[in-house]
Amino acid sequence: MFATIYLPNFYLQAATRHQPELCLKPVALIEEHERKPLIIQLNDAAEKAGIRKGMTPSQALARSLQVGIKVRAFMQEKTIQQILLHHAFTLSPFVEDTAPGICSVQFTDCHNLSKKVCRVIEQLSECDIRARAAVAPTADSSFLAAHLAHPMLEIENAKEFLARLPIETLAVTAK
Repeated sequence: MFATIYLPNFYLQAATRHQPELCLKPVALIEEHERKPLIIQLNDAAEKAGIRKGMTPSQALARSLQVGIKVRAFMQEKTIQQILLHHAFTLSPFVEDTAPGICSVQFTDCHNLSKKVCRVIEQLSECDIRARAAVAPTADSSFLAAHLAHPMLEIENAKEFLARLPIETLAVTAK
């Protein structure tokens, strides 16, 4: 069995982790080192205000004067990734640093997996890190399920789970 732990909007979480007052306000994240900075991630409030990825900060401000424009915080990203991996290693010695904000865990002992993974999600929450996770028979199915989890999803039959997914799910997880 496999688990994937996924931190949605990883770069934005890193940039705003110690600013809980921004949670309900529209916030967009840019990569400031680009020649033309564009929004690369945004929270739900910004999306509801009509702001989209790929917009410039001025375009975002034209849609909502309340939007906060943040820049990537590379050191905080590194710290959060290390925290994620630390907690993943409490589940199993077989952990893969899959991508920024994502790690995969392979289990040899399948006893109480959901309970163990939920405990890690709670521990990450105590560190002001929002996480989602899924447990499934294959690494790929756990990866896809983690993107759909709120906050935890357990898949027993990967084939059935994958057959029900709309193709649009693949586009969402590729982002």
